[in-house]
Amino acid sequence: MTNVLGVSYGSHDAAVAVIRDGTLVYASHCERFSRVKNDPRLDPSAVAEALSQVDRVDSVIYYERPLLKRGRQLRAGQFSAALDPRGVRDRLREIPALRRTPVHIVGHHESHAAGGYFTSGFDEAAVVVVDAIGEWDTVSVWSARGTSLTKVASVRYPHSIGLLYSAFTQRVGFRPNEEEYIMMGLAAYGTPDLAELIWDDFVRSPRWPDFRLTRSVHRGVADWRPRLTNPAVIAASAQEVTERLLDDLFGWVAETVGSRNLVYSGGVALNCRYNSRLARSTLFDRIWIMPNPGDAGSAVGAALAHLRRHVRWPGPYLGHRIAHEPDLDEAVRRLVRGEVIGFAHGRAEFGPRALGNRSLLTDPRPAAAKRRVNAVKRREPFRPFAPAVLADHAHEAFDLPVPHSPYMQYVARCRDPEQLMAVCHADGTSRVQTVRLAENPVFHELLTRFHRETGCPVLLNTSLNVKGEPLVNSVEDARRFQECYGIPVL
Repeated sequence: MTNVLGVSYGSHDAAVAVIRDGTLVYASHCERFSRVKNDPRLDPSAVAEALSQVDRVDSVIYYERPLLKRGRQLRAGQFSAALDPRGVRDRLREIPALRRTPVHIVGHHESHAAGGYFTSGFDEAAVVVVDAIGEWDTVSVWSARGTSLTKVASVRYPHSIGLLYSAFTQRVGFRPNEEEYIMMGLAAYGTPDLAELIWDDFVRSPRWPDFRLTRSVHRGVADWRPRLTNPAVIAASAQEVTERLLDDLFGWVAETVGSRNLVYSGGVALNCRYNSRLARSTLFDRIWIMPNPGDAGSAVGAALAHLRRHVRWPGPYLGHRIAHEPDLDEAVRRLVRGEVIGFAHGRAEFGPRALGNRSLLTDPRPAAAKRRVNAVKRREPFRPFAPAVLADHAHEAFDLPVPHSPYMQYVARCRDPEQLMAVCHADGTSRVQTVRLAENPVFHELLTRFHRETGCPVLLNTSLNVKGEPLVNSVEDARRFQECYGIPVL
């Protein structure tokens, strides 16, 4: 059998993944080791931990084609990046353990598509990739059957839904290619009054597969109608335009590819507001979004694109292991008293969401809980917090668009906002994590005990970090967090 190391690095959010004898055994963001948020570099400690999972690595698979990307960078005027003399193989050979290992290269959107499809459990599907940009593709549509992935259509740079969303992220004051999720949260505070204006100014052709923008937005839209200054209205309008464009895309995909199974990947697939709209559309019977659909997840995707084989998705807990077992009795006592606690155990989550293994938790019922957690995390007060809920009670508390939401990929209307004030957003929705025993026994037990003590099957669950820092990864990180911010980490 074959052991493969998948790597994605060089742009943003570098990651490594290991497939050992056909099983996904490890995946981690490099930022968790370097402690640099969205670190684009291939961290040696992350690589070393990945390599410790196998006795040898037969191949290293890189997630995009540098020569194609270089051509696009020259077109975009990114000359310093395009003219970097060091190639992928040169950089990988700087890591002693990889100097003699063969390196293979696959396409950027191929990595996204393979990472989604080969972890989906489907034997056939329509596969859609939407991101800011790959080498040249910004949207690609694939027909998948068995172990075959066939590209049906694509849209090329500079016409990009993802770049348009990122440009408006910058327009309202946030960092593009990093803080789109903050703009999505801000959108709930505005009305989409400018949606038609944005559409008319930027969308030349909404028809698929001939989608076109009126201009390149790669360098932002800071000059767009400067007299319009309400960030919430701009955010809501950009969100609405994005959703309308995606509606048209997925309608075309359903008609053209014909499958009732959908695999959705790329960074835009992290937009949980649209994911819920898509789930309610009935265009597809089953939807799979890999919990890490962005470029970091392409470390897994690159390996699977090379192997061309299905793997069982083992869950998102694929990173560094903390061996210490948390004191559940102490955790419940503190939560019942209304305290904010850190909860770090087992293997770290692979993906942008904390799902119970590197989490900051508190009672979701009092509105003051949101203020307390915001003070700890040093983040904008308008941003929402997510609820983690026992799966058996999820539909009592939330109007979910899907049977289960274990990875916080969908929003749902909160049935009784007055009872869950800290996790109900301004628009009455919550980004829900449903927790089942089989998926995370320790976190499920904590929720069960809290429910038993309080009658509430929900906890506020956010990432164990502060703004601008990666999630806690190791025991040492947890101790530093506790010392710096005065929050007990159990």
